[in-house]
Amino acid sequence: MRAPNQGPSDGGAPVEQHTMSTPGFAAIDFGTSNSAIALPAPGPGRQGVALVELEPGQYTMPTAVFYRADEPERYFGRAAIAAYVDGYDGRLMRSMKSVLGSSLVDQSTDVGGGRAMKFSDIIAGYLLHLKHKAETEAGAALQRLVMGRPVFFVDDDPVRDVRAQAVLEAAARSVGFSEVLFQFEPIAAALDHERQVDRECCVLVADIGGGTSDFSLVRVGPARRTRLDRRDDILASHGVHVAGTDFDRHVELSAILPLLGYRSLRPARPGEAAREVPSGIYFDLATWHLINTVYAPARMTEVRQMHSWFTDATHHRRLMQVLTRRLGHALAAAAEQAKIDLATDGRALIGLDELQAGLSAALDPAAAATAIEADLQRIVQAARDTVRMAGLRPDQVDTLYFTGGSTGLSALVQRIAAEFPQATPVRGDRFASVAQGLGLHARAVFGDVG
Repeated sequence: MRAPNQGPSDGGAPVEQHTMSTPGFAAIDFGTSNSAIALPAPGPGRQGVALVELEPGQYTMPTAVFYRADEPERYFGRAAIAAYVDGYDGRLMRSMKSVLGSSLVDQSTDVGGGRAMKFSDIIAGYLLHLKHKAETEAGAALQRLVMGRPVFFVDDDPVRDVRAQAVLEAAARSVGFSEVLFQFEPIAAALDHERQVDRECCVLVADIGGGTSDFSLVRVGPARRTRLDRRDDILASHGVHVAGTDFDRHVELSAILPLLGYRSLRPARPGEAAREVPSGIYFDLATWHLINTVYAPARMTEVRQMHSWFTDATHHRRLMQVLTRRLGHALAAAAEQAKIDLATDGRALIGLDELQAGLSAALDPAAAATAIEADLQRIVQAARDTVRMAGLRPDQVDTLYFTGGSTGLSALVQRIAAEFPQATPVRGDRFASVAQGLGLHARAVFGDVG
């Protein structure tokens, strides 16, 4: 597997040390599911950073935007999700990071009220909201930025990977950041962990969020903290574009969508082998950034005409109900919540009363593990490959550092830990470790601001 491509703004090349009179700076962890911002904390030195309170009492915010159809106002984060859940007419955008590197990023999409916007402009609008929050906290304009990026935006396609970073950088510059540097998200997590160690060690950082699973083998230690250029400490980096949103999709496909006819068989015809109902509509319903495509009139007409393909008419009725009432995002949110409930309570009961009174779907650890088994295998293999790429054996890894929202899934953490039984597992802040580390990198690169 290739090494990640680092362009001039990756933060890997030496950069000029700035003086205290230069404009302020921030660090943004723009995540698939959640985002966070770090600013330099008051006081001298390069160790202090603080997270910005993005919502009351919250230092991380869902990467979500809601466009109301009847007014120009936009809602961000939890307010965006609440507006959608409360039934306002409009368009909810989530998992925006997942379109980077794809052809969708340059395309326009309907955001309600007859308005169309490019995905790249939607991303820029979200970054502008984060910038305003940070500037309010800092009490000053912020023009310099360190942004996190996954090891790979796109697997096995370096051209699209470079393009993804370029689009994200252009979005950041369009909202007023004149200098934009990038740092790998798992490297940032390693910098956050380094503050806690008292000896030199080899850390395998597992940063598993909503869109990507990234691994980096990093040398950390007290004597290395003051080094500005840490490239020699990065022994290997590797990642796959598989993570939490993929888990959610598989949970929805395995636990919810069979109640709408997914994988059901069409009525038998003489001389023909049994065939399944076409699955394309279900795959799109289970993919956040494709859900709205199923509401197109032509698509709905096509599905409506498929009624004779369903052996159980109830399945078709429920499917049409989801389309006509635009319940796709609600189902996806229910699958995501089921994954969270499973991680915290050991099982989940998914209520589907909007489709039918008393209708529900159960999810237990065994069913969830089966649903995401292929993804788990790819993620665990990526961890193995990272250590192999560094020329080390599994028993030479001292610490496993877990960060990212999806590391709340115990089955995933246990599978990775089993590959490195001699390493000490350490759980970082699932949602803030990367932002903290990006802030440390920004402070080291840009210096103190007076």
